[in-house]
Amino acid sequence: MTRTNDYGPERLSARLRLALAAAAMCLLGPLTTAACLQPNPAGLGTHRQLGLPPCTFIWLFDTRCPSCGMTTSWAHAVRGHWLRAAESNAGGAVLAAAAMLAGPWLLISAARGAWWIGAPNDRALAVCAVGVVAITLIDWICRLRGG
Repeated sequence: MTRTNDYGPERLSARLRLALAAAAMCLLGPLTTAACLQPNPAGLGTHRQLGLPPCTFIWLFDTRCPSCGMTTSWAHAVRGHWLRAAESNAGGAVLAAAAMLAGPWLLISAARGAWWIGAPNDRALAVCAVGVVAITLIDWICRLRGG
């Protein structure tokens, strides 16, 4: 947490700055990877371009799993195709948007040595995390019901 004093915002420790930079890379790396992939027109299967196997869930149960379409969603999102991203996986679209916002914010904060715009709020982070999971599960349930 950043506290202010008479001289402005309190500086972040070197350890925290390094952690913020690492976290930013963990968000910006997948976005960069998604930009290098061509979204599969089927709405899922883009991960196969990375040499990964087909979805085991589909193989076992003949239906999509909650994360099916996530990579495709991110590949659409980095191109600004938000409707197609949401159609592929709604939770993935929200997660990609969050990464696009949080990655630069963390990186700029690490570089500045002080929180840019504001420090994170634990409650807001928890609400966002629960929201992404809820959107992903609701999207999956709608797909299971054929909606």
